[in-house]
Amino acid sequence: MQGRTWGLRLLLLLGLRLGSQEALPPPCGSQIYCHGELLRQVQMAKLYQDDKQFVDMPLSSAPDQVLRHFRELAQTHNLSIPRQELQMFVQEHFRAVGQELQPWTPEDWRDSPQFLQKILDPRLRAWAGQLHQLWKKLGKKVKPEVLSHPEQFSLIYSRHPFIVPGGRFVEFYYWDSYWVMEGLLLSEMPETVKGMLQNFLDLVQTYGHVPNGARVYYLQRSQPPLLTLMMDRYVAHTNDTTFLRDHIETLASELDFWTKNRSISVSSGGKSYILNHYEVPYGGPRPESYSKDAELAATLLEGNRDTLLAELKASAESGWDFSSRWLVGGPNPSSLSSIRTSKLVPVDLNAFLCQAEGLMSNFYSRLGNDSEAAKYRNLRAERMAALKDVLWDEDKGVWFDYDLENEKKNLEFYPSNFAPLWAGCFSDPDDVDKALKYLEDSRILTYQYGIPTSLQKTGQQWDFPNAWAPLQDLVIRGLAKSPSAKAQEVAFQLAQNWIRTNFDVYSKKSAMYEKYDISNGGQPGGGGEYEVQEGFGWTNGVALMLLDRYGDRLSSGAQTALLAPHCLAAALLLSLLPQ
Repeated sequence: MQGRTWGLRLLLLLGLRLGSQEALPPPCGSQIYCHGELLRQVQMAKLYQDDKQFVDMPLSSAPDQVLRHFRELAQTHNLSIPRQELQMFVQEHFRAVGQELQPWTPEDWRDSPQFLQKILDPRLRAWAGQLHQLWKKLGKKVKPEVLSHPEQFSLIYSRHPFIVPGGRFVEFYYWDSYWVMEGLLLSEMPETVKGMLQNFLDLVQTYGHVPNGARVYYLQRSQPPLLTLMMDRYVAHTNDTTFLRDHIETLASELDFWTKNRSISVSSGGKSYILNHYEVPYGGPRPESYSKDAELAATLLEGNRDTLLAELKASAESGWDFSSRWLVGGPNPSSLSSIRTSKLVPVDLNAFLCQAEGLMSNFYSRLGNDSEAAKYRNLRAERMAALKDVLWDEDKGVWFDYDLENEKKNLEFYPSNFAPLWAGCFSDPDDVDKALKYLEDSRILTYQYGIPTSLQKTGQQWDFPNAWAPLQDLVIRGLAKSPSAKAQEVAFQLAQNWIRTNFDVYSKKSAMYEKYDISNGGQPGGGGEYEVQEGFGWTNGVALMLLDRYGDRLSSGAQTALLAPHCLAAALLLSLLPQ
């Protein structure tokens, strides 16, 4: 009887955890890389400083053999495998990280792309040339063995080579890749962009959505939906209408994923609107951060743990993992255990989808399909009305996330509040001036080294004092596209501040970083679950975009920019004087 009870316990622990969403079949069925007892024991033993290291290691043999050997080891030790034995097991059955990838120099990389000639400051021009060189360092290609034995890898096979973010991120990521592609197009590398686009389209055709990144353990979640925008930028650069025609239905199916799986009804002013939020319907720790998630979940009552773990995944889907933005309105807004991402309707997500709907309407018009063009034009109009009625705040003059449970806006500052300007999803031209006043009233223009991610200092990486390249772009380009001379001048000064921060840190460290600490002179960022990473794909892309847009005005010298508030006000006045 005792042996039978122990055998039942072993069976339950080795994959059938009753009362847990892990018992449900997740999109990734791997009992090594996504769920199961082997993953739990290795990650909770903390064999590696970074949990991501283990789930990125390829197998040395077939997964069923590895699992069989693990079960034998677990039975020998009555489920409590000593740490040293686990270490030996991993060394025997897994290979080192990175074995499935090889370095790749893009075939369309060329010296001296034309945009460099627009940069008048010689130091900035030389630096931009070094950023252009970095594409070769960040190029990767998947080895053929991943295609022939996919079960032995967490990496998802990609037909075409790609550019990675850098550091611990050796695979490609969804929203990162948009800003990478913008930089690649400036570097005159459209074939590399086309290959990366094809990889994303292949993922949609295989899985029905674009996962967070190219690993099986990311299949449960997506990331901010920018695939349609990627296609738009590629087609605008190449006029490759054939590629657009071949893949328009795949773009439509990716937007359908968000409609079917991430929609939420919101009532405002007696009307109901359909908007979108981030939501991942699976519990269980994130495999790449397993021990941290499990330890945090252990601080809660058992019945609340899967809800917490699903909310952590929703936050990862947002790209903002983690931020006070997802803690506001919870029982303890200073604790990550209060995370409630799915309970908020995010400004940026809905702006991205609004933009995508407009682009899809344009695409279908271009391809001669008037009925589909009208469908997406109507969807965009409906979302525009929802953005105005639900997320816009007339008193503050900007858009805010909406808290579904507390039925009110989250009035905290985030650069994402400006996403509708960036996406062109607003109808009143006066909204730009109102948003600019909000930026001034929030004292954001007093930060001399970049736009902070929030004004809350929580120790999370998507909070103060960190600043991130894509968020600079949301604000800068949102203002720059305005006909307002004042808004355009503020956009330039914000660009000057950010370029100077990137350039100064690069001058000292010979590296670009994923995020920057703007609290004291500009330096590599910190906080969150891992050390700040070098590379760095989207930081390089945004820097090149700003250097291209403002190359005739930007300066690397200390005599300009990093303007204090009184200097910025003077610059704005000067910009409005007749020339």
